[in-house]
Amino acid sequence: MPHTSLLTRRLAAAALAVGLCGVAAPAHAAVVPFGPSAPANPATSANGGASIHGDSSSAKAFDYAGPGAAGVTVSRATLGAACATVLHGSDGYPLALCTEVIGQAPVLHLLSPTTGQSLAALRLTKGSLLGGVYAYLDSHDQVVLVDGERRLLRIAHQPGWFGTWQLRIVESTSLTSAVPADDAVVAVLPGYDGRVWFATGNGRVGVVDTGTGTGTGTGTGAINVRELPGEKIANSISTVPGGVGVVTDHALYLFNPASTGAPEIGWRYAYERGPARKPGQLSWGSGTTPVFFGPATGTEYVAIADNARPHMRLQVFRTATGAPVCTQPLFASLAASGTDDAPIASGRSLFFTNTYGYQYPAEPADAGPADPATAPWAGGFTRVDVNADGSGCTVAWQNSERTTSLPRLSMTERTVYVFTQDGPLHTSLDPYFYSPLDADTGSAKTKVLIGSALANPLRLGATVTHDGTLIQGTVTGTVRIDH
Repeated sequence: MPHTSLLTRRLAAAALAVGLCGVAAPAHAAVVPFGPSAPANPATSANGGASIHGDSSSAKAFDYAGPGAAGVTVSRATLGAACATVLHGSDGYPLALCTEVIGQAPVLHLLSPTTGQSLAALRLTKGSLLGGVYAYLDSHDQVVLVDGERRLLRIAHQPGWFGTWQLRIVESTSLTSAVPADDAVVAVLPGYDGRVWFATGNGRVGVVDTGTGTGTGTGTGAINVRELPGEKIANSISTVPGGVGVVTDHALYLFNPASTGAPEIGWRYAYERGPARKPGQLSWGSGTTPVFFGPATGTEYVAIADNARPHMRLQVFRTATGAPVCTQPLFASLAASGTDDAPIASGRSLFFTNTYGYQYPAEPADAGPADPATAPWAGGFTRVDVNADGSGCTVAWQNSERTTSLPRLSMTERTVYVFTQDGPLHTSLDPYFYSPLDADTGSAKTKVLIGSALANPLRLGATVTHDGTLIQGTVTGTVRIDH
């Protein structure tokens, strides 16, 4: 069966006393510098808003200020859709890729940069649209994604008549010659040469030479694919100048970014995948997108979490060689742990959420049974630092925040922007809060109520624009935090 989209996975059933439990950070945590970011990818818009993970390295860290903790205002845009990905480019106009609650049709919204309301909408072909969730903005602020007809699309937003706006498909490249009907693209990102890399649910990794990623228009149109037999892909990919990171349900791969034929494997690491899918994860194996980071270039390390039992483990490798740097159990003080969220990474620091036991509104039909079938959701958020000499890793702090969004880090403010859930029920009926955290201690700087069930962030993506506005996808649209 075609691979089910992440939007469908997280949202199919979605239509239907605030406290802090921080653990003090050791004294060394505050002196660990963040950054630098990976070099800007010339085939995407600026770092920070180019993808669901901020940039093509997937680090989710940005070098400007967010809305902060004091005097913020909260507003919501009800779009009748759940918005998994929010992007923003050089012109300041946010774009939200959503799935409509009624009918579950995928739709792209252009949002007002001042009000957050929809200025234009474009419905896309319904199908397996995980590649749409992992859409990106190219260097011309065009949305690049794969639709349900296995077409690689570029979508521009343009002014229309009388102050209106329109979204228009300006390029379409069929991938049907490389992606069979029983498979579907789950991720797309460009390499630094402008060619578009993609990954499919059934373990195909491909490169498309459209030539338009950097505005040259000189692509050959060639599509080259490598199959990874017996392996599935359920997370995004990441690209840096030194490689393309892909994680399957069996292994982490580093592909050669200069491959001109079928993508060449630079190295492969078979991680501990565990005996089954854990509750609170949408697939068996690692629930994390590979993330590149490092204190010198922003790319010397790459990290994932494995699916070991009872506790997942952080796995860090040297990008150039695949040499292991550290294996660190996460949330070892809890009975069990796992995650379906990629970490934040910056400098020598990584930040992980614990989603073990989190109940999604629906799970993919092809996910396989969880073992155990259900478990309590304890939550938890932690920071781990790679040792300065690269000899291992150290847990800096851990708290028990029940995070409900994909966090982002302002390196400038040393603040983690995240939404949390607090309340006695430990269900989706508990209220949700805007809860920026001190990146050096794990403590909440403030907690601002954003609503209850209809404001559920559902672990969806967010973006922080260059003027400091945070826009978070929710089950019914978006929530906006302004300073």
